Amino acid sequence: MTISIWRYSHLALAVSSFVFVVLASVTGIILAFEPIVDQVKPYRATDFDQLNLAQTLGNLQARYDEIIELKIDANEFVLIDAISEDGESINGYVDPNTGDYLGPKIEKSRFFQFITNFHRSLFLKSIGRAFIGITSFLLFLIAVSGVMLVIRRQRGIKHFFKKIINEDFAQYWHVVLGRLSLLPIIVVTLTGVYLSLITFGFLPQFNASHNIDYESIEESPKMAITSFKSLKEIPLKEVRAVEFPFSTDVEDFYTIRLKKHEFVINQFTGKVISKVNYPIEDFLADLSLRWHTGQGSIFWALILAIACFNILFFIWSGFRITLKRRKSKLRNHFNAHTAEVIILVGSENGSTIRYASVFHEQLLKSGIKSYIDQLNNYKNYSKAHQLIVFTATYGLGDPPSNASGFLTKLNGEKQLNTLRYTVVGFGSLAYPDFCKFAYEVDKALGNTDGFNQLLPITTINDGSVESFDQWVFEWSNRNKVSIDIPKEKLWANTNGAKSFLVKQKTKPNDSDNTFLIALEPKGKQSFVSGDLLAIYPENDYRERLYSIGKMNRQAHLSVKLHELGLGSSYLNKLQENQSIKARVITNSTFHFPKKASKVVMIANGTGIAPFLGMLHENKRKLETHLFWGGRTKDSYGLYGENLEQLLEHGKLNNINICYSQEGAKEYVQHKISKNQDLITKTLDTQGVIMICGSLAMQNEVMDILEGICKKFLNTPIETYLNNKQIRTDCY
Repeated sequence: MTISIWRYSHLALAVSSFVFVVLASVTGIILAFEPIVDQVKPYRATDFDQLNLAQTLGNLQARYDEIIELKIDANEFVLIDAISEDGESINGYVDPNTGDYLGPKIEKSRFFQFITNFHRSLFLKSIGRAFIGITSFLLFLIAVSGVMLVIRRQRGIKHFFKKIINEDFAQYWHVVLGRLSLLPIIVVTLTGVYLSLITFGFLPQFNASHNIDYESIEESPKMAITSFKSLKEIPLKEVRAVEFPFSTDVEDFYTIRLKKHEFVINQFTGKVISKVNYPIEDFLADLSLRWHTGQGSIFWALILAIACFNILFFIWSGFRITLKRRKSKLRNHFNAHTAEVIILVGSENGSTIRYASVFHEQLLKSGIKSYIDQLNNYKNYSKAHQLIVFTATYGLGDPPSNASGFLTKLNGEKQLNTLRYTVVGFGSLAYPDFCKFAYEVDKALGNTDGFNQLLPITTINDGSVESFDQWVFEWSNRNKVSIDIPKEKLWANTNGAKSFLVKQKTKPNDSDNTFLIALEPKGKQSFVSGDLLAIYPENDYRERLYSIGKMNRQAHLSVKLHELGLGSSYLNKLQENQSIKARVITNSTFHFPKKASKVVMIANGTGIAPFLGMLHENKRKLETHLFWGGRTKDSYGLYGENLEQLLEHGKLNNINICYSQEGAKEYVQHKISKNQDLITKTLDTQGVIMICGSLAMQNEVMDILEGICKKFLNTPIETYLNNKQIRTDCY
């Protein structure tokens, strides 16, 4: 519920201030270039930071007959209003080192003046200024609500800048650019609000008032201005302005305005007559003006321009995300009390709804009375006999906003009929809590009276069409109906696909038709061993995933060629130096551990690929043990030379190999049974066990590990799974 409140607030604020935010952002982009144009002018003196005020005034008095005022602007240009020795009026920039005239005072161009007036008030005077001030405050609230959404998505503020998975262009960059632009947007909005409050008199404006005892002012001892101690201690960069005496009368004096205070001094002796400190409001007003406009800093002005541009992007991407969600609205032909099959969906951004809706449509075409709804709308279904749950997991393990109340409702609503159920979880292996909420729903339904499991939970990684199609096939067989999903409606997410060049490829071996292929990314592409590479053999929605072993910046894959295999046949036909499109999928739950006492790697067949890369990257020479099972010695030939080198260089401690089709005819799980002591020590000393290969092998190995955990460690295997001491990536 909390996430919904923040989302609706975020959207409502954006909609209500849309026009004004657009106008303020467009004009803000233009105005950000004004301080840049000003600062590139050649009026800043060399050694400006080393000069003091006494030196500067002495240099200027030596060149000009009369000086009325000196100012230092935000660009640190020295501006004087003076009269030259020839009686000519001077109002421009000078070199404080020499007094040389550099150029006339910068006057705001008509174009920038026009844009400034429009930016401040929309040409509506006070009413317009009020609108802009309110808009600044609304934009600040939009930023705050956006921050809360990111915190909720990332499951805590400590994960605020953690990597976001690119599942949708608009959503991904909305979050990424929002985090990067957060600080400048908050600064520009708060300073805009502060300046508006000053304009309308809600905040006091300070006028310095000096208390001067004129009778105590003395004319001696007379000193040159360059000798005034009070001025020699003032760096020029701290000066705002200097007002010179109107005459040589002792009652006239210098007024020195600095950044934090101002004071007046005797024009003959240099003695400080009066000093007034500026209040904090004056400092904040000056700071707000500089931070809001970018005056004096090309870098900050560019940041402001980028932030304003990003605001325009946020408006576009935000409305695009909203429209996408609205398009995902669920439609029904039957109501909840007449339907036979109930489909409940948990989705944060609409992608899971697409899968559920396509399945729902096909049920209707098959003559099945199907009803689809959000998980939060769970209720009693009087005529239903089956429940299907499609749900994503939000952020790092939380339920989507439209499913946050489901588990509570499940406990409070008793079904009249017994429902067979199945759960389909959607997520990304890049997140450590892959499909966590789906598992919670499956467990809760299994523990609730009136529910019987029809199919075990199925997880869909990165919207894999093939995985979903496999689930549909199993569901259809179990229910003895024919459901055909139009795959073109379930396009795989190809965001992030980049070019890879084939660097090496072996021929399939005679034993098990396995070959190796090395792909090198064109340009920058980060990945590590254990990540997944998605390829698109037919350049359409069909994708195939392969575990990556990273060696020499290349993605090494071990592939078993299947006669009708779409992915393996495609890779086998590739030639060296040929280019393909592929997408890296981060698989952070299956990376080589940074901290572990030792690592045991268990694989069969092509599952060895990521381990080869991990071992090559084992520069710390962490104790590692490899268990691998293949068909014959010919199978081992693909990897043997590589593994022998790893042993020789100390990156691998030992190898346990077995063959299922020759010799003792063992499987890798048999080797694990014979090495229970190693497994026990590994788990007991915070070591890590990694399993990669076929699901059948994984299931048998997990049974053996469960027995070892109970017998020798007196600890359930779930403990080691939860603290990531046992990691799997099987297929």
